[in-house]
Amino acid sequence: MSPPRPLLRLAALSLALALPAPSWADAPLPSPSEREAALLVGSVLGGTPMIEDLRSLVDEVGGRATGSEANDRSVEWALQRFRAAGVTARAEPFPMPALWLERGATASVQGPGVRFAPRVAAMPFSAATPKGGSTAPLLDAGRGTEADFQRVGAKARGAFLLVETDELKDVDGLFREYDVAAQIESRAFAAGVAGVVYMGSRPGNQLYRHSVSVGPRNTRPMMVMERDGAKRALRLLRAGTALNLTAVLDLRTGGPYTSRNVIGEIRGTTHPDEVVVLGAHLDSWDLGGGALDNGANVAMLLDLARQMQRLGLKPARTLRFALWNGEEQGMYGSAGYTRTHAVELDKHTLALSVDIGCGRITGFYTNGRSALVPLVDRALKPVAGLGPFTQVDVPVVGTDNFDFMMHGVANLIANQEPATYGPNYHARSDEFEQCDARTLRTNAAVVGALAWGFATMDEKLPRQSRAEVDTLVRDTDLGQQMKSFNVWEEWADGTRGHPLEGKPTPPLR
Repeated sequence: MSPPRPLLRLAALSLALALPAPSWADAPLPSPSEREAALLVGSVLGGTPMIEDLRSLVDEVGGRATGSEANDRSVEWALQRFRAAGVTARAEPFPMPALWLERGATASVQGPGVRFAPRVAAMPFSAATPKGGSTAPLLDAGRGTEADFQRVGAKARGAFLLVETDELKDVDGLFREYDVAAQIESRAFAAGVAGVVYMGSRPGNQLYRHSVSVGPRNTRPMMVMERDGAKRALRLLRAGTALNLTAVLDLRTGGPYTSRNVIGEIRGTTHPDEVVVLGAHLDSWDLGGGALDNGANVAMLLDLARQMQRLGLKPARTLRFALWNGEEQGMYGSAGYTRTHAVELDKHTLALSVDIGCGRITGFYTNGRSALVPLVDRALKPVAGLGPFTQVDVPVVGTDNFDFMMHGVANLIANQEPATYGPNYHARSDEFEQCDARTLRTNAAVVGALAWGFATMDEKLPRQSRAEVDTLVRDTDLGQQMKSFNVWEEWADGTRGHPLEGKPTPPLR
């Protein structure tokens, strides 16, 4: 079906606005792909259901931790929206290694003449306490450095250690937080602590989820304490008041189970066996509604699929709109996809992850594939006026590009301005109001142009071998990032990414 004339005029206008002003006498005519991209851009910048989809996911489904009833509802919610748009969609099962959900968490701090009850949140993969709670001395662990542990010494054994933190302001701070936490917890476990209590790093006393660095292997109660309550406890400790902490963590835990990704698909015309994956994770933590992380980008991908279908656009390559689950607990949904589709990965030409909230897209991480940079630049030509865009060619761990990267598939992560992302990361405050509708639509235009460019261009990058990925690990800080995110051992033993040569792939833990 041909697009109606008003949409053609809107496409022409969007292309004119997006491209830099040329010398008209010398300007080349836009290619068919650029014209189609402009049509898509004009459509998503208009009055589509994208923002209403985000509101519905955040308000009606709410926080949707993998393994929860809300997460099951989110899968059906996404399937219904794809199918209502006329887009083929399916739920694909994958294995999760362990169930972890919080039912309730409370704490009280006691000392001579002192008693108060700061709010706490259990860290994902914390151990539960006995029904009546666990009580142990609460000690000042400073920043959790090696020197701090030497200062605390043998008193750390059997105690809860309270760790001071900086207030989180941006994404760089978030990555530092992950890296430092892994080091702190390694020292704490070696010291035989009863558990670790982090001063909350979010402003406004917001509670949030921050996974224990060793994941399901953890055996200790671990929690985040509201920032003001933790500051009060530290002041008391530093004034010489001895304190005990009683924590009651009521958790729902269990062994392996099955979760589901949602895959929408628009089949390619001339190269249907070649696949471009556009991904955003459907799961979130449960304290807030999961708007920034990552409902906004779920709504974006749904709307891009909807508008492509409505406009009758036909990509050369197959486009898969992947709404992952299990991301927050270890990026297991995308890992499961790479296993389910292992025989197709040689034909996967690109995997994109959009997962840094609602801030403006400023470019893309090309994850150590420098040959991607000019291809991304070309794909973004129809939206050049929404830039500038700068590609950053360093590998990044922490979202659903990871397993594609370790399988050697060309992969991208949208690089975004932090906006409100950092202070609300995994927090109770991650609600609908955190997203600016105009910026989200602009990001949809950028991702739409990128997707259409890669779905229609002739060029494609070959899949890398395990040896080539090993070189990337060796020559960058990729290995250290993997250790911070508790995925290094799975790469080293062949559980994730390219299997070890001559050995069968172990089961996904």
